[in-house]
Order: sequence, then C-alpha cells, then structure tokens
Amino acid sequence: MAPGRIHGVVGRNGAGKTTLLGLLLGLAVADSGSLEILGTRVRRALAVPDGVAGFVDGPGLYPALTARRNLAAIAALRGRDARTAGIDEVLSEVGLTDVADDRVRGFSLGMRQRLGLAAALLTRPRLLVLDEPVNGLDPVGKNHVHRVLMGLAADGTAVVLSSHRMDDVDALCSEVTIVGRGRVAFSGPVGKLRAESGEVAYRLVTADPGGAREAAVATPGVHLADGPAAGQRAGGDALVVRAAVAALDELVVRLVHAGLGVRELAPVISPLEAAFLALTEQLEDDR
Repeated sequence: MAPGRIHGVVGRNGAGKTTLLGLLLGLAVADSGSLEILGTRVRRALAVPDGVAGFVDGPGLYPALTARRNLAAIAALRGRDARTAGIDEVLSEVGLTDVADDRVRGFSLGMRQRLGLAAALLTRPRLLVLDEPVNGLDPVGKNHVHRVLMGLAADGTAVVLSSHRMDDVDALCSEVTIVGRGRVAFSGPVGKLRAESGEVAYRLVTADPGGAREAAVATPGVHLADGPAAGQRAGGDALVVRAAVAALDELVVRLVHAGLGVRELAPVISPLEAAFLALTEQLEDDR
C-alpha cells in the first residue's frame, strides 16, 4: 500500500484479521505464500523490517508501572534512550498527559488502547499496524484516535488497522480488505465497495405516508420491505424501502414532483455494512 493511506481489514470473528496483522508484525508464520513489507521480503517470523510498529490482541503493557514508565521501558527494549525517545510528545499526541504518572492497572480499556498507540508511535514508524485501535473507547476518545491516525496518514505514514465496525472504516479508511475464513472477498477503494453494495434498505419518512407508498411502488427498482421486521425498523408512519442508489434518486424526484415533503431518508444500515454482509455471507455459502 502507498504511504499516507489508511487501509482497513474487516471480517467476521474468526475470519483471520488478527492472524494477518500478526504476520505483518512478525508474530506469526505463514504456512505458504510470501510476504513483502516496505519493499523487503520477510522470510521468517520476528524479522520485521525497521519502520514497522503496532499491536495485535491489545497492547502489551506493564500494569504495575505508570504510563510514562511503560513507555520508557518499551523505548529501552528497542535500544533507545528514554530521555530522547519523545515520551512526553506521544503521550500528548494520544491525550494521556494528565495520567502520565498513573499506574496502568487503573486504566480503562480505552486508555490502554491509547497508551498502546503511544508506544507504537515512539519509533515514528513508516507502517503502523493496529488491531481494533478504538475498541473500548468512548466517543471522545475514539474521535481523538481518529484525528491522530488521520494526522499520521497526512504526514505520510501508512496505516493498516482491523475493525469490526464499518462506520470506523468509512470515517478513516481510503481502502479496505474484507476477509473470511482466510480468503479475500474484496480489496480496493472504499468508494468502490460502497458503489457495489447493490440494493440497500432505507427508512423513509414523509408528510404523507400513503402517497409515499404509492410513489415507491410506482418507481422501477424500488421495493417495499413489508412485514413485522420492516415495521419495527421503520416505526410509526415511516416506510422501509430497498433500492440501489440510482433507483432511490428516481424515487426522491417522484416524491418532490408529487409535492410530498421528505422529512427523513436514511439507510437502515450503511451501504458499506450492506456490502460487507453480502460478501461475507457469500463466502459462507461457498464453503
């Protein structure tokens, strides 16, 4: 992948995401195939080229030490002088300055995730590999980490991250790979995946539900999602319709021409999530 890109790896539990990231960090050995990182062929485990950092299965930290002393110990293990390792800078970067001298055993999961990110940033890597980096973070912490990762990418760092949340992928990544049972179902730009999502369910709320239903039925490529489940998803006078983007555009035109005010039109699940579900289900069907 090119410098300055954030590449997401997504898949169901057990799909192989953590194994793949472990290969990139030299923590696992492939049964077959070849691996090249930053232009260097990797032939064995624990032989990752310089310029690669990150974590899988959560960061490895020392609970009895403070955040600052954790980073000092990690810097020493990497052969760096803690006084010049930039510890204060990375703590500030991930928003942990105020708890720098607190013991890690009292940290929340989200704080540990951010400290793990700080540890990875000590070497200012060219390739940053992260396993579920926003797992356990509240909205403020998640937004902070998002800003850090986007800033790193803007400065030329390549980032590979796994996530089980398609909204995080949509917000952060320019490229995505969907894996299932050790196989790749899709790999390419996020925009291409979104365009290939096909029909998506949308919640439609208008000033005249009856008129909206008539317009939906009359629009080619638009289908009403009827039944109890659709009613629960819609709620009240809302409709759930299924359509590709082009057909949905035509429905909106018809609603406007009919003088029906559109109060809400939003996907029940995002197009990216719809594409993810379709592709992973296809992998299961192909077993």
